[in-house]
Amino acid sequence: MSDNPARRSAGSPFAALAVLSCLALIAILAFMMIGARGSWSFIISFRGAKLAALVLVAFAIAVSTVLFQTVTNNRILTPSIMGFDALYVLLQTVMVFTLGSAAVSAIDPRLMFAVEIVVMVFFSLILYRFLFSGSVRGLHLLMLIGIIFGVLFRSLAGFLQRVIDPNEFVVLQDRLFASFNTVDASLLGVSGLLIGCVCIAAWRIFHVLDVMSLGRETAIMLGVDHGRMTLAILVIVTILVSISTALVGPVTFFGLLVANLAYLIVPSSRHRHVLPAAVLISVICLVGGQTVLERLLAFDTALSIVIEFAGGLFFILFILRGAAR
Repeated sequence: MSDNPARRSAGSPFAALAVLSCLALIAILAFMMIGARGSWSFIISFRGAKLAALVLVAFAIAVSTVLFQTVTNNRILTPSIMGFDALYVLLQTVMVFTLGSAAVSAIDPRLMFAVEIVVMVFFSLILYRFLFSGSVRGLHLLMLIGIIFGVLFRSLAGFLQRVIDPNEFVVLQDRLFASFNTVDASLLGVSGLLIGCVCIAAWRIFHVLDVMSLGRETAIMLGVDHGRMTLAILVIVTILVSISTALVGPVTFFGLLVANLAYLIVPSSRHRHVLPAAVLISVICLVGGQTVLERLLAFDTALSIVIEFAGGLFFILFILRGAAR
């Protein structure tokens, strides 16, 4: 499958990937070295854990968004449309409402991490099992039901937040916003292992991703079992989104931002170019943004607020540009 001639003439995708790799490396070195004082063994262990968390989240968000846009054949959609963010908010709200903030804070972070992932994956598998039929109608119905469940989860969470104790609500609010600075280091190993297993599964179907992006009818004509591949990709997306959400909290527009920037920057539509570019852009934004906030702004604002604001603006511009055509 060949790329668009106009995009090929814009430059080499490998040159774009090389530039992005250099920028990502600069961001990583700046994060590790700027303002470093004292023992390097402590600096490497402390900052290295935060860097690993940022890279894992960047990878999970970028890959899950690109794959979701591939299977839906729509570049303005993100996996959050399936209701993952709302389910995370409802789960946190229910736990604080029933157990209390002190009891929830005392729970082993690894147990909490496992519960959050299991609940989100189980919810998704129920949707896939009973609603997905392998056709365009089934996929559209799946997204519609995901949106409806998202509204339901937000409504339930909103009701509980209105009747919860005000002191408990203050603690709950801190748990509902994505935080890239307070990731538990004990979760990095299992997160990396899960992401590695998912990557192996994704690699086994990597050769059909470009065909899937052509649409259902074309993919079927080229011999792809569209229903089975769609289900496999959705399961991979679910696991990646569940890991990133359980690690740092819900992030709505960041994946949309990095995925579309990858399509704009890399003069190719092939996944072997777009996926690495999206991951590198995600690393640059998260690691570089965290470096700026820590070293220049002294945590005057949260990184999640900045990236969500930028992603939201990009989403609006993307919609307006499409409407103007």
